[in-house]
Amino acid sequence: MPFQFCPQCGTKLQPGYRFCPSCGEKLSWAAEDFGPGSSTASTKAEVETAITKTNLAARSCKLTENKVQEDIASMNVSPRPPLRKTRKSLRLDKDPTPLVLPSAHPAIVEETGTMKAKVEFEPTIDVSPSRGKCTRSGKGKAKMSSPPKRQAEEPQNLCDKGSGATQGPAVDAASPVSSPVIKSPLKARSKRAKHAVAVELLQECEEVTDMTGKKWKLQRLLSQSPTELLYEVLRPNSKESHILKLGAKEGKIFNEQNFLQRAAKPAAVDKWLKQNKMDFLGIPSCAGFGLHADSYRFLIFPDMGRSLHSVIEKENKPLSESVVLQLACRILDVLRFIHSNEYVHADINAENIYIKPGQDAQVYLVGYCHAFRYCPGGKHVEYREASRTPHEGALPFISVDAHKGAGPSRRSDLQSLGYCMLHWHMGTLPWIELAQPEQVAVQKQRYRQDVDALLRHCFGKKRVSSAFHTYLKSVMALEYSEEPNYSSLKNGLSAALHQLGGSVESPLSL
Repeated sequence: MPFQFCPQCGTKLQPGYRFCPSCGEKLSWAAEDFGPGSSTASTKAEVETAITKTNLAARSCKLTENKVQEDIASMNVSPRPPLRKTRKSLRLDKDPTPLVLPSAHPAIVEETGTMKAKVEFEPTIDVSPSRGKCTRSGKGKAKMSSPPKRQAEEPQNLCDKGSGATQGPAVDAASPVSSPVIKSPLKARSKRAKHAVAVELLQECEEVTDMTGKKWKLQRLLSQSPTELLYEVLRPNSKESHILKLGAKEGKIFNEQNFLQRAAKPAAVDKWLKQNKMDFLGIPSCAGFGLHADSYRFLIFPDMGRSLHSVIEKENKPLSESVVLQLACRILDVLRFIHSNEYVHADINAENIYIKPGQDAQVYLVGYCHAFRYCPGGKHVEYREASRTPHEGALPFISVDAHKGAGPSRRSDLQSLGYCMLHWHMGTLPWIELAQPEQVAVQKQRYRQDVDALLRHCFGKKRVSSAFHTYLKSVMALEYSEEPNYSSLKNGLSAALHQLGGSVESPLSL
């Protein structure tokens, strides 16, 4: 049975073929031309022409490959491994027919240019992230593989292909050694924006309306931070001032509102006072809440005096041990209440403690933006680092758990209170000058395991308070889900306070 050969790639063809099964080239002759009457001389000439073209194309491919390797070497990139041989190349290697290069021929030059262009442009890359496979743009069945190692050795710019300046095979977008994916900083910031949205000032004398329809008129700005504003507000025809806290609608203030409505209802506070035979508990009572301008959320509280932070700044000196012990006992009462309602505060510091002057000197623990429900439905959450945003809260006073991104627990609040006690009384902490959260966390981890060294650093040459020592030893030894003995902690502080001639109920000596 006579055969013909493809003029493009030299593949042996059977009668009746209209397209080459190897390269897909459309054959110029009709199927009926493959009959037995075909000229032997013509067939031989066509075979020699096809083999000559194939040999020249192979040499052109080799020259192109050598040039690519030279370009890669000039880029200080290690050379790629040799390409696998195809069935066609293996057949040509075994073919004993001598190949004679003819003189320059216009048709052959044109074919050479075409093949060279295909060699340079055919290895295109499918950059679809769903597949991440290399595909050949030609019509042939052969596929070019692009293993990760080769892609690493031949990094190229995909944009060059579109511009027409081809410099070699492109890098597979799905390869683990491809160019690193750069995350948009705007996208990263958008995840934090819900917790740190800047709040613009409102005009004084502007009115806001809470969810019950009550109107509140802004009097003056009391304090300002990037994420919240505090205003003095009045009801119409009333002289009793209140405090309005304003924040972004979807910011942390929503977390505080949720806590106040769920765990700090006035009825729940009153019930707690009766059960524990107490006259006062420093939980703020929310007088109103609502939305303003569809962008802000606000909470309204009764006047609670001034912050402990402002008191310390005004005094410009550390607090006495008796005052610190008084404050700690009253804060412990508040923590015991909110812990019994499945929440922790998670951000205890002087800015979140308010003191209302008077005979009783009421002490409030406020600022529940970071409040965390550690025991939903009575089941304590598991300890999992990086489950929350790390380092949330006032950096010098948050617990090691908060630094590690674990959900804060009861021990976290008690340890934070211990750091505050040291700072209020001695004015220093080992990490107080550090600005990097990771460095602060390392120091806290170290001193949590060595309370004596922590006390020596803070007290220096002064006598270490036995009350501070006992309290810190107890809270630093707590397990993550362990229930603290609040009565024992408070009794230890109260006993030391009595030795100093004071009591928990006596007015604060500020």
